[in-house]
Amino acid sequence: MNTKEAVAKRILELCQEKNIAINALANISGVSPSTVYSMLNEKSQNPGVVSLKKLCDGFEITLRQFFDSPIFDDIEQEIK
Repeated sequence: MNTKEAVAKRILELCQEKNIAINALANISGVSPSTVYSMLNEKSQNPGVVSLKKLCDGFEITLRQFFDSPIFDDIEQEIK
């Protein structure tokens, strides 16, 4: 799994844990739904840190808490 896929998986995991729909997350985070959906699909290869921070604010967690997940333990090396 690459970093982008791990970020998308973590967003979906947190939505499920907190019972928040993607559109609702976008709304409470102040991020457009299209931005969130692009982070979840192949459109955005590099999710922005500012957008990710806004999503974390919507989840009421810190960036540290976002990345503190086993999902990020076995990420492929991006530099080849």
